[in-house]
Amino acid sequence: MMDLVFCGTPQFAVPTLQRLVTGGFRLKLVATQPDRPSGRGMELAASPIKKEALRMGLPITQPEKIRNNEEFRAQLEALRPEAIVVVGYGRIIPQWMIDLPPLGNINLHASLLPKYRGAAPIQWAIASGESVTGVTTMRIDAGLDTGDILEQKEEPIHDDDNAMTLAPRLAHMGAELVLTSLAGLAKRTITPCPQDDTKATLAPILTKEDGLIDFARTAQETWYRLRGFQPWPGAFTHFRGKALHIHEGVPAAEAAAVSPGHFTVKDDRLLLGFAHGTTLEIHELQKEGKKRMSARDFINGYHPKSDEPLGAAV
Repeated sequence: MMDLVFCGTPQFAVPTLQRLVTGGFRLKLVATQPDRPSGRGMELAASPIKKEALRMGLPITQPEKIRNNEEFRAQLEALRPEAIVVVGYGRIIPQWMIDLPPLGNINLHASLLPKYRGAAPIQWAIASGESVTGVTTMRIDAGLDTGDILEQKEEPIHDDDNAMTLAPRLAHMGAELVLTSLAGLAKRTITPCPQDDTKATLAPILTKEDGLIDFARTAQETWYRLRGFQPWPGAFTHFRGKALHIHEGVPAAEAAAVSPGHFTVKDDRLLLGFAHGTTLEIHELQKEGKKRMSARDFINGYHPKSDEPLGAAV
């Protein structure tokens, strides 16, 4: 069976690491990012991949940098892996590493490339209103998710999906795809296919500002972003000088005369106005410094007025 090096960091990469081991591949080394401060106490925490590699008794390395890391390079060259599998490692793969294994550096990406190249493909696919996404295996080259495609598999995005529910499905689907791609490369039954750069879209790393609600968008567009940007940065605005996070809601089925950026209460339902006469029915929300609450509790506790605008903090 094939000798591999695995490079990964987040939870999304764990199913692939597990399947490589159970599939009989020889994991000569697992590379993951160094432990980082986490939580309120900012104590050093291991990555999900490090935790899983330790559980399985696999050798681990955590280089801070890899591009000009001669020690790491010598380590990989001595191992002579037939392929390097990369899943959410969080580092740009240098050319020396691309050139090292005969079968290449095989990457699992959580979109149907060339759509949604970048750090947050799952989040942006939902936020952009896609009904279908998927996973792609590709050979890494010097560009950003621009390498030749090996295999792809589609997965529907359901109306009740958010980034947290969709990611595990794609992770497990992708793990199986990595195995078939490695087998196909070894047997030479897969022909790598260049991407069509004219159809490329980007999925950049998320910022806090991506979660700021823009009332110039429609309720439907905001609903996509609310679901896509879970658990962070979510969807937030400001209410009575404090941040207000919208955790759950759906576009209202009926039209309602609600001004963009304003609440209205209709039959004990909390409606938030958006562009073109559209409204979002809010189910759960959270005022800064308070616990999450239902729309009913928010109505009873804060008595929002229809002439009271939401938006910039004051």
